[in-house]
Amino acid sequence: MNDEKNPEKQSKIDLNRRDMPKQSPEMRSHNFNEVALGYTLEDALGEAKRCLQCKKPRCVTGCPVEIDIPGFISCIVRKDFSAGIKKIKEKNCLPAVCGRVCPQESQCESQCILKNKGAEVAIGRLERFLADWGASAGKADLPPKAKPSGKKVAIVGSGPAGITVAGDLILLGHEVTIFEALHKAGGVLVYGIPEFRLPKAIVAREVEYVKSLGVKVFTDYVVGKTRSIDELLKDFDAIFIGTGAGLPWFLDIPGENLNGVYSANEYLTRMNLMKGYLFPNSATPIKNHKKVAVVGGGNVAMDSARTALRMGADEAHIVYRRSHAELPARLEESENAEEEGVIFDMLTLPVRYIGDENGWLKEIECIKMELGEPDASGRRTPVEIPNSNFRIEMDAAICAVGNSPNPLVPSTTPGLDTTRRGTLVADQETGKTTRDCVWAGGDIVTGAATVILAMGAGRKAARSIHEYLTTGKQ
Repeated sequence: MNDEKNPEKQSKIDLNRRDMPKQSPEMRSHNFNEVALGYTLEDALGEAKRCLQCKKPRCVTGCPVEIDIPGFISCIVRKDFSAGIKKIKEKNCLPAVCGRVCPQESQCESQCILKNKGAEVAIGRLERFLADWGASAGKADLPPKAKPSGKKVAIVGSGPAGITVAGDLILLGHEVTIFEALHKAGGVLVYGIPEFRLPKAIVAREVEYVKSLGVKVFTDYVVGKTRSIDELLKDFDAIFIGTGAGLPWFLDIPGENLNGVYSANEYLTRMNLMKGYLFPNSATPIKNHKKVAVVGGGNVAMDSARTALRMGADEAHIVYRRSHAELPARLEESENAEEEGVIFDMLTLPVRYIGDENGWLKEIECIKMELGEPDASGRRTPVEIPNSNFRIEMDAAICAVGNSPNPLVPSTTPGLDTTRRGTLVADQETGKTTRDCVWAGGDIVTGAATVILAMGAGRKAARSIHEYLTTGKQ
């Protein structure tokens, strides 16, 4: 083909991945406004044009909810943003959330062919651009719904998995009701992720979208207390359990009952869901700590340390038993934390919390670690260095070392099997549990994981539930 008739042949591959504008570290470490500011129109167009529109797009295979990524990116190139957001919402009812907190670098972007040149397309940032454009453009046309099936589905939990199941099944013609234990819908999106990473107005907007499709949402409704799964089955044809993993782990070391020692769940829930960061303009009082240690190295640990700085701490430390290379947090989050002044104490493990005469934490005794042989996860095992104990002065410690599912629903549902870790036994491809007519997905099955993996599990479960409701086969 003549190159004059094929301008694409003339152009060179653009390896200039567009950076996301951000607040400066000096400013953002003192406020709770969103750190990442989003692409400008010029940035979005420039980034979208970098997409090679592969005939066999590997990026789609890396997306747990199967978004047509080249499809929505081509809409941006054409400046048809309305078509672009519609394309995304064919598969994802939480695009503004995913565009902000999904680990695209290990999902869709990791499969981009341009990654071989260190310049993968910024898929998540483009998704956020379209989602934010859609919000600013006002009310959009809702997708078509199938004729009512007469079937009713109950969703237990309004986190990413539950919202995804609800959004899929309502469009397939089924009546869907979500039951949420907390006073706001959104699950971990509202209680766990700070305002500066995910503004709560965005979560509320995404929940309202699902409600606009016809999904009913009841808050302050604790399944297992208000009604059991068995009682719900009297009124619903199928149930999906997506109650997450909200039971915090601790180190089980002396002094954990001292004042000033928190689980990350408690600390972040008080700050986010209960608006502690707005005190005294909110009803949730907060103790202002000056030297804060956060134990752990994941995204939750970074969120906690960055929140502590914004609440006025003079120092916020990440205390992690492995080296920097093994941090499980997203690179973007650990980099943001370092830029903001979070101090990283690596190869360090707390062994005792020490209190003052009034029962408040004053010091943490730690031991130095070194890395041994790789463990089952492939990371090198941390090993204590004998006689390397030392103390650090701290008036708060936040434990962010992991979570398990709350046992309430399994303990009140006969025949609903769990693993030794307390997670529900469910088929990986369908979400079917050991109880008839009951499915599950997200963190209650996998343990604490990512928003997008929970959504992917929700999508699989929705397909299986729909098949059951239309064929009667489980």
